[in-house]
Amino acid sequence: MKKSIFAVALVLGTSASFAQDLTSEMGETYLPESGDWAIGVDATPFLQFAGNLIGGNGANTAPTWNFLTNNQEITGKYFTADDMAYRGALRLGFGSNSASNMVADRTAAAPTYPALPAMVENTMKMSTTNIGLSGGIEYRKGSGRLQGFYGGELGIALSSSSTTYTYGNALAPTAATPVFVDAADDFGTGNITADTYGNAARVTESKGGSFFGIGIRGFIGAEYFVLPKLAVGGEFGWGLVFGSNGASSTTMESTDGATVGTQTLEGNKASGFGIDTDNVNSVFGPAASLRMTFHF
Repeated sequence: MKKSIFAVALVLGTSASFAQDLTSEMGETYLPESGDWAIGVDATPFLQFAGNLIGGNGANTAPTWNFLTNNQEITGKYFTADDMAYRGALRLGFGSNSASNMVADRTAAAPTYPALPAMVENTMKMSTTNIGLSGGIEYRKGSGRLQGFYGGELGIALSSSSTTYTYGNALAPTAATPVFVDAADDFGTGNITADTYGNAARVTESKGGSFFGIGIRGFIGAEYFVLPKLAVGGEFGWGLVFGSNGASSTTMESTDGATVGTQTLEGNKASGFGIDTDNVNSVFGPAASLRMTFHF
């Protein structure tokens, strides 16, 4: 941490003598202008890298390009004037994975050499959704390379996940060739479990509790343009956030040796509401304790 602070001080100190010169020797403008776009990243890896170089850390590694907050939203701004910008963040994530296992058909007669044993297919399908969106307006103040800014924004976040399983061998405890829950149906994801009676069971559907969050906040911050169109800064905010986690659910099938049945077990729900200050907020992508902003 001390190395990072020293690195910031060194960067700012070496450029102090040029604080009022708003163009570089190459004629590049330091400050953002109307029509500029900007993107922000976490500044910590870069400052740690610079601090380790100064401190002679031989194990120093190249900095990584990180999101500002753990919700992985891409953040940016668009300047409609030299001193005003619209800012926003976006994450649209949709994922789907599937797997299949071939298992023995437990109702088929044993094969006669050289015939192959009869097989059936078990399948697993997983899906995830992650959506984050925020938007706001930012006003700027300052005529030099040290710029202050303030404004307000609104943000929402949504996420959900689910997994479904299908089994080629239907449970049939009273058939001529009975079929029970078997270890061969295990995908290694916890889909083989027990029902509330202690009978072996296999999961047919598992849903994670969906999350919904919404918030509104005002913010104020400052940044210093260490290079043309490259600023290091941060902000504080104050506002309110509401978040809700829906109940998860697990549907399973099992047998007591005579009857096949299904059960659906629900998890707990949770919700929260807060009004407070912040410097890192999971609903708002642009919020971060320390960040670098690139303008172009």
